[in-house]
Amino acid sequence: MEKIAIAIDGPASSGKSTVAKLLAKDFHFIYVDTGAMYRAVTYLAIQHNVPFDRETALVQLIKKYPISFEQTANGQLVFVNNQNVTEEIRQSDVTSAVSEVSAHGKVREQLVHIQQELGSAGGVVMDGRDIGTTVLPNAEVKIFLVASVEERAQRRYKENLSKGMTTDFDSLKEAIAHRDYLDSHRTVSPLVQAEDAVKIDTTGMSIDQVVAKIQEVILEKGFEIT
Repeated sequence: MEKIAIAIDGPASSGKSTVAKLLAKDFHFIYVDTGAMYRAVTYLAIQHNVPFDRETALVQLIKKYPISFEQTANGQLVFVNNQNVTEEIRQSDVTSAVSEVSAHGKVREQLVHIQQELGSAGGVVMDGRDIGTTVLPNAEVKIFLVASVEERAQRRYKENLSKGMTTDFDSLKEAIAHRDYLDSHRTVSPLVQAEDAVKIDTTGMSIDQVVAKIQEVILEKGFEIT
């Protein structure tokens, strides 16, 4: 199909990454996991004992330790300075601090520049919090995924169990609600639906149903799916 850019935004555990990966695979597009990039910076801050409120020091980490991705048969791997940190950036200490780190304007500016370079040629699926509004404002297709806090907590709970991670469900639910508040109320690039984005409530929907719905949107916009 035509090398368009697909921007998928939404709150935590709304299904963005899973859906984006499947679409990229189906269309033979590049998948850019922007959330993993912010998690990688947070991981670096923890490893190097950099306080989360030290904006300039966080930017220096990005410049010193390049973040990269590698597509494999078993999914996407995330690297920091050529070290595989795919599992490390999903741990609870990173999850609890990533909103604070990603709220810094200069951190976002540095990563957005990298993301825009990746998306400049088209043929990309990119997911995050501000893709349709800030990173790829001219994306041909913009999707905004939402789901109830209850359902998103259930998804994250099952995901953690599958990875052997024991998590208290009520604490997880509270953390997701708090993350929503932080993401939507931050000063720099808050989580907000782009005016030209199509909103899809994924509550009660399977991943295949969500992918099919997005494909419908793409077709309605006049782009062929092959």
